[in-house]
Amino acid sequence: QVQLVASGGGLAQAGGSLRLSCAVSFSENIITSSVNDMAWYRQAPEQQRELVARITRDGSTTYAEPVKGRFTISRDNAKNTMYLQMNSLTPEDTAVYYCYSEIRHGTVPADYWGQGTPVTVSS
Repeated sequence: QVQLVASGGGLAQAGGSLRLSCAVSFSENIITSSVNDMAWYRQAPEQQRELVARITRDGSTTYAEPVKGRFTISRDNAKNTMYLQMNSLTPEDTAVYYCYSEIRHGTVPADYWGQGTPVTVSS
């Protein structure tokens, strides 16, 4: 089985920073599985879930327009962990943040989601 565990959410003031982490753990033989693309999504109250940032295994990144220049996504492949450094936070960043990963088991890809970690930014 695969588990994604997100952490680091909480309260911040506008202009402040938070750092989210998402760790992938396997209960199976890790040699047969590889963590490919990883991403952070967020869902604000009464809004649809939206992509925040995405990172490939080789480190290529994509950001949603609202977070460009403020958020930085990164990963440590040796630790199967992804990070999201969030700076210059605004109340509009308030949402539940979810981590996502495509994991390939042999030749078969599968999508996995972590539990949400809430982020609240006060003005």
